[in-house]
Amino acid sequence: MELVKNIFFNTDKLIENSKVKISYAGVLFQNGSEEVYIHYGFGLNWENLAEVKMEKTELGFQAEIELTSSETLNFCFRNGNDEWDNNDGQNYIFPIEKAELSLVVKEDADVDAPRKLRRSYIWSKKLRLAVYKIITYIPRLISGNYKRKISE
Repeated sequence: MELVKNIFFNTDKLIENSKVKISYAGVLFQNGSEEVYIHYGFGLNWENLAEVKMEKTELGFQAEIELTSSETLNFCFRNGNDEWDNNDGQNYIFPIEKAELSLVVKEDADVDAPRKLRRSYIWSKKLRLAVYKIITYIPRLISGNYKRKISE
């Protein structure tokens, strides 16, 4: 998803307490910088301030960061020569959405349930196969026609 020119995320929405990969192909990449860092923080006061060196690829620079439970993700970029891309002094600011409750795994969920379901499914398949063989071969045994046909 492209939210701003030359900045891409690997997801449609930024969701709290998740990881997001940011790809950058902006001015610093276009000018041939060898190393670029993403300088980021959360909320209006740039809480949990951090800086990560981005990995250079053919299409730009990439980094993966962990989102916190905050209202916004704020970031800007700098290269090894301390040249900055900060969106003309406004920084790049994107909203972080709250996780939907339907996506949250409950603690008391029964972990053995899928294994039991799989085991019962396998037994039902075996039972169906046995019934099919009985229906197919018992009449042949009774009639004496139990030899397999040889295909020509």
